[in-house]
This record gives sequence, C-alpha cells and structure tokens, in this order.
Amino acid sequence: MSVRPQTRNLAGMAALALGIFVFSTQDAIIKSISGDYAVTQAIVIRSLVSLPILAAMVHAESGLRSLVSANFWALSARGVILLGSYTAYYMAFPALPLAEAIALFFVSPIFVTLLAGPLLGESVSLRSWLAVAIGFAGVLFILRPGSALFEPAALLSLISAAAYASAMIFARKLGVSEPATVMAFYQNGAYLLGAIVIAAICAGLGLTKLGHPSLDFLVRPWALPTSKDFLLMAACGVIAAIAMSLLTQAYRLAEANLVTVFEYTGMIWAPLWGFLFFGEIPRWTTLIGMALIVAAGLYSLMGAAASTNVIARERSDEAIQTEP
Repeated sequence: MSVRPQTRNLAGMAALALGIFVFSTQDAIIKSISGDYAVTQAIVIRSLVSLPILAAMVHAESGLRSLVSANFWALSARGVILLGSYTAYYMAFPALPLAEAIALFFVSPIFVTLLAGPLLGESVSLRSWLAVAIGFAGVLFILRPGSALFEPAALLSLISAAAYASAMIFARKLGVSEPATVMAFYQNGAYLLGAIVIAAICAGLGLTKLGHPSLDFLVRPWALPTSKDFLLMAACGVIAAIAMSLLTQAYRLAEANLVTVFEYTGMIWAPLWGFLFFGEIPRWTTLIGMALIVAAGLYSLMGAAASTNVIARERSDEAIQTEP
C-alpha cells in the first residue's frame, strides 16, 4: 500500500524541522572556532567523523552496495554544490552576528520556490510569489544596502542560500531512486575531498592571510587543535550525519515548495545561540527582517496547506463518483 501524499508531507515537515534544530547547534560550534582555525580543517574533521556513521546508516537503510549508483555523477555534482554552499555559509560567521548570517541564509526557501516551478513542474501560486516578495523585503532590512553598516560578507550567506536551494531541488529529483542516506554519504564525501583540495590550493599559493575575517577563515593554515576544540569539531560530524539525512529525507518525502517553509524554524535558534554563547543582541533592522522572512514562510505555508486540502477533497470526490 502506498503512503498517502498528506502523510509523506507531514513526515517531510517533521524531518526538516528536526534537521534544522540539529544543524543549528553546529552553527554555534563553527562560529566559536572561526577565529583560530581554517574552515577547511573544521570541514575535514567533521567529515571524517561523519563517514563511518553515514556508512552504517546506508548499510541499515539499503545496504552498502547501493553506494555504487548509476547516478554517481549527479550525486557527486550535488555534493560539490553543497560544499560550495556550506563553505560560503561558514565563511560569513566570523564577520557577521550569528542571527544575521543565518537569517540571510534562510532566503533559501525563496530560491526553492523560484526553482520548483521550472525545474520540478510543481505549481507555484500567486500566494507563493507574494511570500517571495515579503521575504525579499526582509532580506533588504537585514542587508541594509547602501548604508555604512553594510557588510560584504552578508553576500556569502545569500550565495550559500542559492546553492543550497539548487541542491535541494537535486534531492527532489534524485529521491525518486536514491535513498536519503546514500545522498548524504555522497554529500559528505564531496565535503571531505573538496575541503582537502581547497586547503591544498591555498597552501600551494602561499595564501595565509587576506585581511578580512571571512577570507582568513578560508585560507588560514591548519593548526593542531586543543582537545576541547577537536572534540567540538568532531561533534559536528555526528551532528552533520544526523542532520544531513533528516534534511535530505524531508525533500525526498514532501513537495519542495511546501516542506521548505519549515527551514524558517532555524530563526528560533539563531538569535538564541548568538545571545547565549556570544552575547550578541540583534539590531532592530535584523529583527524586522527576520520577522518578515518568517511571515513570508507562514503565509506560503497557509496557501500550500489550503491547496493540499483542496486537491485531497477533489480526489475524494472523484473516488466517490467512480465507485460502482
């Protein structure tokens, strides 16, 4: 018996909300070490720890043979896109308050909405387009373009959001034939190999300091971490293994322009961790921007839920009419 679309959508929503919470703890850890280590070093340690965990999860879900996939290049390409997304995302942390960096990343649902129509053939309603406009207004409040307070590193969060949205569209297409854990395993492999390559290129070019916190986080030479810092970076591996699978599973189960709204639950955790761990108090413009982005998500969710109910009623009526 096949699982009903409503059940799949609900399961996808729950998986995404939980995945976002799990990932939010990693954001606080990465920001805490961003002034002393290279982002590539943090990614490599995280990926090495994640590797056996993800392998065990693949074995439990579909068997290790499923890693030999006919979609090898598509899975690898998605992993490389996500490597670029998360590297840019982490690079924003040293230069921006945590709440601001994360809030800007959460325009990714806007990009998913924009891409879901042409790439997935999903219907995007007028309500969804209005939600996109509201979310964009929130981005402008946070960015403050043209003001003396504008920080170029904020663009890194936006670049990260666009790349992440593309990868999630990939997940929706690949999810027809690929288990969530296999996609997460390939993603982790791209992180591991890609970060090593980036670090080697920076070392080969003699890049050690470029004068901006975000760029320095990328090119800084690797250093022997303290026991505490190593454990923090290693903990990110466990966090990432669980969260990557949850997020990938969410987009496999549910319609992209419906489940993506629950990305906004990260807005709850970003200012909380920023205040508790770094003593950051968001600017009033950031709070307004976050409120607009959340409002856009909730507005879109209401429309998507109403649309789902209408479709369910129509299918029910059709079933009744066709009964003998």
